[in-house]
Amino acid sequence: MTQVIVLNGGSSSGKSGIVRCLQAVLPGPWLALGTDTLVDAMPADLRASDAGIEFAPDGEVIVGAEFRTLEAAWIAGVAAMARAGARVVVDEVFLGGADSQRRWQTALHDVRVLWVGVRCDSAVAAGREVARGDRITGMAASQADLVHRGVAYDLEVDTTHAEAMDCARAIAAHVS
Repeated sequence: MTQVIVLNGGSSSGKSGIVRCLQAVLPGPWLALGTDTLVDAMPADLRASDAGIEFAPDGEVIVGAEFRTLEAAWIAGVAAMARAGARVVVDEVFLGGADSQRRWQTALHDVRVLWVGVRCDSAVAAGREVARGDRITGMAASQADLVHRGVAYDLEVDTTHAEAMDCARAIAAHVS
């Protein structure tokens, strides 16, 4: 049975809405964890540091060595939760494309995973970014294609015109 669903997409692509809908349509409880969970759990001084994670004025995200260390531990922790029986939906942003996916694949090597690409037209994502008001302008456009480079998926959904629930139902149909 699928233990982990990894949703990868750029900022404001609609992943969080899909996660909430997946929790509503999938049988049994599924935990929702994401890169924002990790960033929010980090000490404040690492959320604006070249050792941790920096958000540049143009929307670029720069990660340092301390962030990578904490990220590796977090990924291992999510994998351990899945091995212990939790079903998890991961809301991710693969800033490193294929390298980011490899980190997850290594940790989840013995866990059944459904890899899902969440795409959204960069102009639509940029509009959502402005409407949200909690993102740095430019982040959505800069990540829209970057996060998918070299990444292999079992399924892709596109939120440009599709509602989160429709995407969730399409994903749920692939969970076995």
